[in-house]
Amino acid sequence: MRVLYFSDTFLPKTDGVAVSIKNFSELLTLRGHEFTICAPRYGEDDFERMGDNIHVIRFRSGFLPSYPDIKVVLPSPGKIKKVIEEFKPDIIHIHTPGLMGLYAINAAERYGIPTIGTYHTLMAEQEMYVSFYRLFKLDKLFLKINKFKKKLNIDELDKFVKFENFNIRKKIILKICNDLYNRCDVVISPSHLIKEQLIEYGIHRPITVVSNGMDLKRFTGKVKSLNTDAPKILHVGRISYEKNCDVVINSFKLVKEKFPKATLTIIGEGPAIESLKRQAEHLEIQNDVIFTGFVPNAELHNIYPQYDLFLTASTMETQGLVVLEAIACGLPAIGVDSFALPELIHDGKNGYISPPFDVKDLAEKTVMLLSDKDRYSEFSKQSIQIASEHEMDKCVDDMEQVYEKVIEAMKGKEKKMSLFEMLMDFM
Repeated sequence: MRVLYFSDTFLPKTDGVAVSIKNFSELLTLRGHEFTICAPRYGEDDFERMGDNIHVIRFRSGFLPSYPDIKVVLPSPGKIKKVIEEFKPDIIHIHTPGLMGLYAINAAERYGIPTIGTYHTLMAEQEMYVSFYRLFKLDKLFLKINKFKKKLNIDELDKFVKFENFNIRKKIILKICNDLYNRCDVVISPSHLIKEQLIEYGIHRPITVVSNGMDLKRFTGKVKSLNTDAPKILHVGRISYEKNCDVVINSFKLVKEKFPKATLTIIGEGPAIESLKRQAEHLEIQNDVIFTGFVPNAELHNIYPQYDLFLTASTMETQGLVVLEAIACGLPAIGVDSFALPELIHDGKNGYISPPFDVKDLAEKTVMLLSDKDRYSEFSKQSIQIASEHEMDKCVDDMEQVYEKVIEAMKGKEKKMSLFEMLMDFM
């Protein structure tokens, strides 16, 4: 098969989407398939090949002022046409609902190519990046003012623009995402809980579950024991506002009342780091909260085993690759009852689940787990068992079957052309 990927994010920028694209494309080429990946241009670290059968084509892009890591790919219809005519894909796979996703679905309809879309990210949960104050960088000004008035924090600024939990920005973003995914032949969800959420959101196309998977040959855990009064707590991921790292830090402050020697390490980079550092200073725990910055994924399998517990307060995970990596390495985990996290963190089995944004409950469950050595070891054992269900080879089997079935089902069927494409024909 010849598979054409479209994504608004890819290596050298490292995130869950990029890792998933890399893993599936590399492993599927070992089975004789060919890939072309259409992705943004980042700069001097860009590359155009990943082996003989994976070609990466870069597109000109700008960035979102409120979040420079998010690339806005500029229209290149001629370039996309050339890619399709030269590569002759059997199927198009859309990985993001941004502009690259839109270009992809329009091209698929124009050329009658079967299309699937993976719902990697709950875009409606990132609506804060299109708020007026972050687009115009008023949050940067707020942080400068905050140096002189430490009682304020970035969350207080949010209150001025959040009138309800599901506000108008979320509704607009959700409508845009639904329109794109409902034009795909099949939608892939990384978890069963997210599949249920997508149906509730209004996705009416067939939805199949394919886990992003984990290389359990690399992320291999041993059952851990806990023999310390200085537990090392870990958080890994994109350090952005929707990940709620502020909740993690506030909880850690309470954990230190029971474990004064405890430390919290936060691995990753993103737009929320400065506000989080200021938060740690305000709470007077800056010496025990360690910000490492970006760490390459290739090194993480050696890092997870050095810690005792994984802690997250993210409310927007479609699967949570870093959580999967952590439990595969034998770490018990504590997270919140939101979207896909309870599929990886089984409450009372390999960790605990707290209500979203409940700082006190997160802290209490962290202390409870770190105070029970026997339960800790049992949770570690169960983490490894739960992670084993996401072996990468099985996930690759599932993805390959989806491709084959969609291609076969769409043979001889004409795809409907979108209104956008109809208008383009007259231009």
